[in-house]
Amino acid sequence: MARIRADGDESVVTIRLDNPPMNAFDSTQRDELVDCVRELTGASGVRAVVVYGGERLFAAGADIKALAAMDPGQVRGWNRALQRVFDDVARLPVPVIAAVTGYALGGGMELALAADYRIVAEDAVFGQPEVQLGIMPGSGGTQRLTRLVGPARAKHLLMTGRRVKASEALRLGLADEVVPAADVYPRACAYARELAKGPAAALEAIKEAVDNAADTSLAAGLALERSLFTGVFGTRDATHGIQSFIEHGPGRANFEVAPDGRTKEAGEE
Repeated sequence: MARIRADGDESVVTIRLDNPPMNAFDSTQRDELVDCVRELTGASGVRAVVVYGGERLFAAGADIKALAAMDPGQVRGWNRALQRVFDDVARLPVPVIAAVTGYALGGGMELALAADYRIVAEDAVFGQPEVQLGIMPGSGGTQRLTRLVGPARAKHLLMTGRRVKASEALRLGLADEVVPAADVYPRACAYARELAKGPAAALEAIKEAVDNAADTSLAAGLALERSLFTGVFGTRDATHGIQSFIEHGPGRANFEVAPDGRTKEAGEE
């Protein structure tokens, strides 16, 4: 049975983890995620992605028993592949929203960190408990967590391995919204649909500017921003958005293409 499923409409797709009981990442689930993300990267109609583990939990990390049977060289290769696929999730050219229920631990938390936005259940729990096994996170935890919460807080969470409840996750910046558990997936899909109505090239450029400039100087970041701005300015969405603003005022352009090739105004059927 498939452990990664992709479903949804043409513009908003859900990557659904389905490896009960804990959605732990083994080689099969990792490889299926690779294939899914590769397909989504090349799908021109996809405008936003939701990553969801189900009603009970998001994902509880790697398959520790499988890792324990590997030698260091095998572990290095296995981890390199998992780190690469989480990086591919982060680099999807569309907004990625993590819908987090239950536990997001170890690799599960690292997958959530690869999203652009995290909508979290009130009873959700985050954690990087690898240090309690005598190891460390290896799929982005030390890097993406530090960029979200800062070095001192990241070191504290990574060195203690303690679990973080949703309310604290919101204060730290691990979570962006906290909602009742039953509302997590509907809210994530609603937000994804909202973003999917926006100008695709501009959203991709914004994501690229924010993500890629984080590791550069201000001057380099501004140069990247300038280049991306110039490129976006020449798109059909920009032409329509500016013209719509001039003719109809702000907030009227919805960037959806009508059957005759026109771009529809907000509220037009």
